[in-house]
Amino acid sequence: MADSPAGKAHRTSVVIIGAGPAGLTLANVLRAAGVGCVVLEAESREFIEQRPRAGFIEEWVVGALDRHGLAGGLLERAERQRTFEFRWDGERHVVEPGKFSGQSHFVYPQPLLVTDLVAAYADAARGDIRFGVRDVRPAGIDTDRPSVSYTDPETGERHRIDCAYIAGCDGARSVARAALPADQLRISRLDYGIGWLALLAEAPPSAEGVVFGLHERGFSAHMARTPEVTRYYLECPPGDDPANWPHERIWSELRTRLAATGAQPLTEGRIIEKTVLDMHNYVVEPMGYGRVYLAGESAHLVAPIAAKGMNLAIHDALLLAQALIAACTAGDEQPLARYSDACLAKVWQYQEFSQWLSEVMHGASSGDRFRAGTAAARLRQLLASDAAAAAFGETYLGSATDIAAL
Repeated sequence: MADSPAGKAHRTSVVIIGAGPAGLTLANVLRAAGVGCVVLEAESREFIEQRPRAGFIEEWVVGALDRHGLAGGLLERAERQRTFEFRWDGERHVVEPGKFSGQSHFVYPQPLLVTDLVAAYADAARGDIRFGVRDVRPAGIDTDRPSVSYTDPETGERHRIDCAYIAGCDGARSVARAALPADQLRISRLDYGIGWLALLAEAPPSAEGVVFGLHERGFSAHMARTPEVTRYYLECPPGDDPANWPHERIWSELRTRLAATGAQPLTEGRIIEKTVLDMHNYVVEPMGYGRVYLAGESAHLVAPIAAKGMNLAIHDALLLAQALIAACTAGDEQPLARYSDACLAKVWQYQEFSQWLSEVMHGASSGDRFRAGTAAARLRQLLASDAAAAAFGETYLGSATDIAAL
């Protein structure tokens, strides 16, 4: 759909700011239910379809997307993983988190899912999505006539979209969140005080599934992405310069930190991505104000320690879709009133799990004998106790009750 002529406002039911997993899931579900929406995205289509991001999707998410007709590519191409391993004290310890529930993880990099969701919305359903927009500004958010304006990147003209509701799905630097009154929000933060050097290597995986290396020199991880590409992580100081990590140092540290009896030697390859991620979390409460509702990283960030970010974003989007459909088709705003609390229950559960798992992963390298000792005790309990393994698996893989709920 073409932009409105200058001086005229287009009208729709919902303006969605941001075309990540949350925004695109929301847009697809709303359009399928006959609720009008427009998606505004600051980046190009090519950029969001190539932006490297997480790749672990919980089984309940796959089931929910499938029920909405959005999991075709995922089900066809994703690898299903049922086990992972800790490498600790020179030994391999295989964990099957779905042993008691039968669930598993799906490995499907976020760029592939975003590509699928864009195609479903923009191409198959001919939904309205506008890429490369500039200076997006929500207005009238505490009135019954909110709007969002933006600058067209090609003409430089301002356009306004009047709407009933605004969905802020635009990530950690959210303009939607910035439009909310600061005195109406509580933002809770946790800084882990560590960094992860995130790497993509043109190298076949050297192990099946995920490997977590717990070592006094620092945490490390191996995650198969494709038959030709592997994701690696190395613990490093927060704010470290990736230039401090040349090829030889990277592979030397990976070999040391992932070494274990019986482990397959690492297959080296060209490093095609190298960036430092500072590990921190935040939660915004409530996840909305007036006619603006937040979803995904605009409302909360979970460090990639537990691979929960994309799953939470889609959880938000599905709940928000249900609430907006009720409001727009039946005039029932009660689900919107409950939206924030419904999301935050799961957000805080995953934040707690991320913090717990971080202690397991980083205790050995903390330099603190007490933390190292308690981290080792947690790991031993996980490996030795069926009850501990079942509780771990339920959160690591996502609760099966989510499948029925969404």
